[in-house]
Amino acid sequence: MQPSFVVLVDLSAAAERAAHYAALLGAPQQVRLALVNVCQVPVLSSELAFVPVPYVPQLQADTDAALQALAARLPAPAEAIVLMAPLPDAVQQAIARYQPLLLAMGLSAEPGLLAQLLRNQALPVLQATHRPLLLVPETGPPPGPPRRVLVAVDGEHFALGAAARALAPLLASWAAAFSVVHVRSEGGAAQQPGQYARVGEPLRELLPTAAAPQLYQDAGHDPAATILRARAELQADLLLLIARPRSFLGRLFHRSVTARVLHSCPVPVLLLPAQAPGVPDWMPNLS
Repeated sequence: MQPSFVVLVDLSAAAERAAHYAALLGAPQQVRLALVNVCQVPVLSSELAFVPVPYVPQLQADTDAALQALAARLPAPAEAIVLMAPLPDAVQQAIARYQPLLLAMGLSAEPGLLAQLLRNQALPVLQATHRPLLLVPETGPPPGPPRRVLVAVDGEHFALGAAARALAPLLASWAAAFSVVHVRSEGGAAQQPGQYARVGEPLRELLPTAAAPQLYQDAGHDPAATILRARAELQADLLLLIARPRSFLGRLFHRSVTARVLHSCPVPVLLLPAQAPGVPDWMPNLS
């Protein structure tokens, strides 16, 4: 099966930017894009004047035409579909249909809209799929093929599931240098010899080259700020974060390090869900 990405899109500039970047990432492996618009059209209510049911087919047709035009503008083969379903159900339909390596979506530059998107779209997608999720900011430098990729980890143990490890051939296809940053709280317990090397051990099955973790001290007890500082100093144009289950399955997602990095990171972020302890590894059939 030809590898594919599912890009969740609306008709915004942020969505088109995300689709364009996804096309660039997948180009070395001839990845095909599936542009998926999740349409949840409200109907007439006794309290609010929403879209009347008879106009829903026309609205869907107009959206489909706009998506087809977007697909034609991308630098890679792309298919566009409109799914009329709640977001988690639509995402599962798209995964069953395309078996994507990852999902992608754009991030609004407006703080309020960004928080709403993370809570109402990114969080449900991670909950429903446990798949790698690429988030592309609406603003910042024009995204191009990655040249410097930064992977940020802390000192806690993590394991990557099969869905994350399946990205290894894709990462190896990029003409990029990979760095691993280990964020450690200043004044924390002393590390044992070789512990820094063990931090990056789960990444050996993912990264194309072995990269010894560089230590970044978190003097201000703000790991999100430390990760952003490391990204700026290393001039990384793509950031990989390990999204632990508590970061995206808990009700405190808005307080997580992941969410705070996403609020301020000027470059795309690829979230790699960590495998929860005690949960068996799995990978959908890709044949």
